[in-house]
Amino acid sequence: MELEGVHELSGRVLDEVERAVVGKRAALELVLVGFLADGHVLLEDYPGLAKTLAARSFAQVLSMRFTRIQFTPDLMPSDVTGSSIWNQRDVDFEFRPGPIFTNLLLADEINRAPPKTQAALLEAMQERQATIEGTTHVLERPFLVIATQNPIEYEGTYPLPEAQLDRFLLRTAFGYPGRDDEAEVLGRRIERQTDDVALDPVVDRETLLEMQDAIEGVHVSESVRGYCVDIVAATRTSQSTAVGASPRGSLALLKLARCKAALQGRDFVLPDDVKGVAVPALAHRLVLRPELWVQRVSAEDVVADVLETVPTPKPEDVPTVR
Repeated sequence: MELEGVHELSGRVLDEVERAVVGKRAALELVLVGFLADGHVLLEDYPGLAKTLAARSFAQVLSMRFTRIQFTPDLMPSDVTGSSIWNQRDVDFEFRPGPIFTNLLLADEINRAPPKTQAALLEAMQERQATIEGTTHVLERPFLVIATQNPIEYEGTYPLPEAQLDRFLLRTAFGYPGRDDEAEVLGRRIERQTDDVALDPVVDRETLLEMQDAIEGVHVSESVRGYCVDIVAATRTSQSTAVGASPRGSLALLKLARCKAALQGRDFVLPDDVKGVAVPALAHRLVLRPELWVQRVSAEDVVADVLETVPTPKPEDVPTVR
């Protein structure tokens, strides 16, 4: 597939998803960019802001097998990965795959499960495989995770460790809709006379894989690559951070910037593409100094400050061809 096809199909996918999730084009674009980069997405927002609806809508429009896991304190790792069950007819153990064997997995309220259950996702998210009772099972591509969590209700939760947060390619939020958008939501509900929104498939699983492969054709100049490295390095030396972003953060910047350029119809990356994805790609990877919590300084603020201080490559230093 050519990059022009990626641009055209991405626009159609977003248009169709927006039939269900109204007025959140920028956030939906970020989610799609994460999918095109073959990465996992963390949605951290208040209840009722279409996090689950967005995941289900993308699964319908992209024609992917969809599974939802409601994370609870009593959820066991085998409830995620599957386990072997004794089959009396065959007089042998039979492996029953868990919900992790899918294309798009919704890990709803992921921080409500204990660490041992959260850890059941680590191998799958990083290596696209699951080792169960000594046997390694390869997961079918694409394997994408959308995880949700509530940023205000922490009673009875288990915060995600930094190692697991780092496996999410990006973190974003939808936020409350504007007045006109919320009125549009009500109007559409009255018009269709049902809560469910029926969306039409735009691409199939094989086409999505072709779109992911086509992203490799997006050119990234040496100066833009250096810009990505400088931004990540600045998070490590910032006086606001105890731990900065790892090289995985640099790779996340690179992959997301290439996908963003493709969605804009370009086959080369500009510094503005890097800036547009820096906050969702890096903020969740930072550990701030404890004293900043009192000052209400967020990781997003730190990344924004880094973008202000790191010199942007000059236009003449950003070649647009290989």
